[in-house]
Amino acid sequence: MNKELRPYIPTHPGEVLKDELQARKITQKKFSELTSISYTMQNEILNSKRPITADVALILEAALGVDASFWVNMQSRYNLEMARRDKKSLSKLNEIHKVCASFLL
Repeated sequence: MNKELRPYIPTHPGEVLKDELQARKITQKKFSELTSISYTMQNEILNSKRPITADVALILEAALGVDASFWVNMQSRYNLEMARRDKKSLSKLNEIHKVCASFLL
């Protein structure tokens, strides 16, 4: 299996949060006011430019009733997938794999 092929585009948890707010008919401004997450930070999360941290995940859990581990795990999976797709990281990982392959036998 070619490790460079990735069958899907990873979803940033901010996209899921954006959909959740829309489904609940909550504006970004109102949600920012309710949660004390700055509008700028929230907007960056919703536009996949900032990660969801553990602190933000706990706020989302309190505000939306969606378990904090869902947000943290989704962010972690997103981060891993993006790292796997990074050409510089991929090259380094392939070199490590070649060097260490003999240890695995």
